[in-house]
Amino acid sequence: MAEISIFISIGFVLTTLISLWLFFKASNNKKVLYGIIIWLTIVGILGIFGFYKKTGTMPPRFTLLLGPVVLFILLLFTNKKSKTFVDNLNLKGLTLLHIIRIPIEIILYYTFLAGLIPDLMTFKGYNYDIISGITAPIMYYLVFVKKKIKRKGLLIWNFVCLGLLINVLTIAVLSAKTPFQILAFEQPNIGVTYFPFVWLPTIIVPIVLFAHLASIKQLLSGKKVVNNA
Repeated sequence: MAEISIFISIGFVLTTLISLWLFFKASNNKKVLYGIIIWLTIVGILGIFGFYKKTGTMPPRFTLLLGPVVLFILLLFTNKKSKTFVDNLNLKGLTLLHIIRIPIEIILYYTFLAGLIPDLMTFKGYNYDIISGITAPIMYYLVFVKKKIKRKGLLIWNFVCLGLLINVLTIAVLSAKTPFQILAFEQPNIGVTYFPFVWLPTIIVPIVLFAHLASIKQLLSGKKVVNNA
């Protein structure tokens, strides 16, 4: 991927690894970590060989970047054993995890400058996801350290940040080179089909999405997951 600086690629790899570490700290489950690493390896190999860059296939290979993982996440919330796993996740860790959205947004901006994603997918356009990353440590401090914000406040924050994530995901899908593309024809979203950026929709986005859904489930359950909440 000659258009992208090697430093940006390395930064993205490090961000991916940090995402895994933060999720492991929140789950404390080695089996889950190993499963993610196996998936990361498979996707990475496919990305290196250009599997996701091929167009004109049905279903579009772009949809294989995010579709299978989203389906898996939905299944986690319907299976009894996995429900227990979700309920036992550390809410503090799930909240702090969202700090990774700061470097991701910076990397997306440089990917746009390289001509590989549209400006719509950056904070220059309609991607406000960096707000989630900036506010994550603030929420962590106010909820779990100072205890100034209670359960309802953390729940609202999760819903708002989930909405920001869905917003950029919608833009990413609609600007990709698929039969469903309706945005950014002059500079479509092709960057996430390259290695190592294939890990954004297959690893990082699912982790962030799952963290929000798991946090919301815990907060709606009525459990005393937040002191004085």
